[in-house]
Amino acid sequence: MESIEAVTARLRAEHPVGRIAGNLREVVYGGNDGIVTTFAVVAGFAGAAMGGDTALVGAVAVLLFGLANLFSDATAMGLGAFLSARSQRDVYFAVRAGELAEIDKNPDGERAEIRDLLTAKGVDCEDAARFADLYIRYPDLAADFMMRHEMGMADPTDEVPSVTALTTFTAFILFGCIPLIPYFLLPPDGRTFALSVLATFGALALLGLVRWRVTTETVARSVGETVAVGGVCAVIAYAVGVMFRL
Repeated sequence: MESIEAVTARLRAEHPVGRIAGNLREVVYGGNDGIVTTFAVVAGFAGAAMGGDTALVGAVAVLLFGLANLFSDATAMGLGAFLSARSQRDVYFAVRAGELAEIDKNPDGERAEIRDLLTAKGVDCEDAARFADLYIRYPDLAADFMMRHEMGMADPTDEVPSVTALTTFTAFILFGCIPLIPYFLLPPDGRTFALSVLATFGALALLGLVRWRVTTETVARSVGETVAVGGVCAVIAYAVGVMFRL
């Protein structure tokens, strides 16, 4: 008889999920924060210089603060994602151990809970009772069922904290550097800032297309939501810069 690991590997090979799809949350989270965080630096400088001498806002200053912010925040987010994933795993397995202990201590009570959960989902009462009897014969299976349907907790076994952290960090850097590109190529002036704005919204649109590519959402929804959320943050960053200028 095949082990659960062998069966899982075989089924995944038959129904593969791309790397981006498997880590979409980290890609979108890291990418959006990278874009907005870096643009906040650019917009803050531009807003503070509005109506003044834009020469004071040199490209070196924008790039220095932008890159420092980009890499420090990317590192912080990557490490935060790592700790979050580790904590989620620890909590899940602690709660699951409690469920296993409860199944061993009070199998009849757990059987009744499984039956009630199944009937609440529309399963016929007799079928629910049979399913509950079957589940309770296999404590690990029963614990997995209770974790998902009673506790509402997804199994994090396949989530590797280091991969989660690296994905978040990489997405933050790749998308976050886009608003800075015009300042690498042109002197700092109104035109350069305008190009940075276009680059920012282009990066948000690209991130929205990534969402669309790996989900069943429409292009309009994926791109629209991503651009709208990022755009609000960008406007706030620029407004804060203007306030400091005033």
